[in-house]
Amino acid sequence: MPSDGAACELCLRRAWLLDLLADCIANIADDRRGFRAEELLALSDEDLIAATSRKHAAEVSAAARANGADEVAAAVSKTGAWSICEHSDVYPAVLRDLSDARPRALIGHGDRALLERLTPTTAVAVVGARRCSGYGGRRATELSQSLAATGLVIVSGMALGIDAKAHDGALSSGSPTVAVLAGGCDVPYPATNAPLYRRIREHGLVISEMPPRAQPRRWSFPARNRIIAGLTGMTIVVQGTTRSGSLITARRARELGRDVGAVPGNVDNMLSAGTNALIADGAAVIRDATDVLDALLGPGAGPIAPSKPVLGENLEPTLGAVSAGATTPDAIADRAGLDGRAVAVALSRLEHLGYVTRSASGTYARTALASDAS
Repeated sequence: MPSDGAACELCLRRAWLLDLLADCIANIADDRRGFRAEELLALSDEDLIAATSRKHAAEVSAAARANGADEVAAAVSKTGAWSICEHSDVYPAVLRDLSDARPRALIGHGDRALLERLTPTTAVAVVGARRCSGYGGRRATELSQSLAATGLVIVSGMALGIDAKAHDGALSSGSPTVAVLAGGCDVPYPATNAPLYRRIREHGLVISEMPPRAQPRRWSFPARNRIIAGLTGMTIVVQGTTRSGSLITARRARELGRDVGAVPGNVDNMLSAGTNALIADGAAVIRDATDVLDALLGPGAGPIAPSKPVLGENLEPTLGAVSAGATTPDAIADRAGLDGRAVAVALSRLEHLGYVTRSASGTYARTALASDAS
C-alpha cells in the first residue's frame, strides 16, 4: 500500500475494468433495478471479465494487467482527485459490510478526512424522488439542515429533487455533505447540478468507484445506491413512488442491518406511495430530526433545535415581514421598508434556505425552521 494511502494497482485496475466493461454490464443487467448489476460487481476481476466479454476475455485481461492501473492513476492525477482502496487504512470500515460487492477503490474530490466521520452512528442518507413536490423538497431541506447541525454527516446521490435538497440543506447549515456519484467524481450529473457539485467539492466530499471521466450508465445508479447505504447508519426516504430508485437504497440498508426511516405523506399522492409502504413494512416514521436521532442513537437523544443558517443583508427584515403576516411581495416590501427588487431577491434566497414557502398563487408563508430573526 502506498504511504499516502492511495489506491493500489490491483484496485485501480478494478476501476478501469468497470469503465471498460460498463456497456457489457449494461447489456447483461436486467430491469430488476440493480439486482443483477450488484451480482456482477461482487465477482472477481477474472470472473467479471468472463461473464461480460467471453469472446475477448484473454485480451481484456491482458490489457487490464498492462495498462489499467496506470491509466486510472494518470486520470486521478490529471483531474486533481485522490484515490483510496480497500487495502488503505483510511478505507471506510462500514463499506466492508457490503462483502464481495464492496467498491474496491474510491476516487474523490474534496476533504478525504471526512471519510473518517462516516460510521453507523454519525452518518445518515437522505434520498428520494427526483421529481419531488414542494412539500418533499422542504422536508428534505429542513431535515438535513437540522441533522447536519447536530454533527451528523448527510450522504446522498446528488440527483435532482430530494438528493439535491438534502445536500443543499446540509451546506446551508454550514456543514459538509457527501455525494456518491454514478459516474466519475469529476463528472457532475445531472449537468444542471454543476453549481451544487462545486459547493460540495469545496465544502464536503464527492466520491465514486468509477474512474475520472467515466459517464454514468443506467445500472450504475442503483449500483452506487449500495455505497450510499453502506456508508450510513440510517437511510431516510423523503418521497418516492413504489418504483423509486431510493427504495433500492432502503432495501440494501435493511440487508446490511442498518436503520431505515421514511417521511409519511398523503395517501392520495403517488410520491408518498413508496415511503408509506416502507412505514407499513416497519420503517421508522420520520417527522423531524428528533425521530432520526431517537431511531439512530436511542430514545432521548433528541429533541434538538433546528439549524439556523445565517441570514444576510435584507433577509431578516423580509423574513420578519412574512412572520408578521405579509404574504404578497408588495405587502412584504412595504412592511420591510425595502424596494421590490431587493425583496424579490431576499424571498428567493429565503425560499432556497427553507425559511419560507411560496404557494401556486405567488403568496408567501413561514415554515417551521427557526431563525435568530424569529
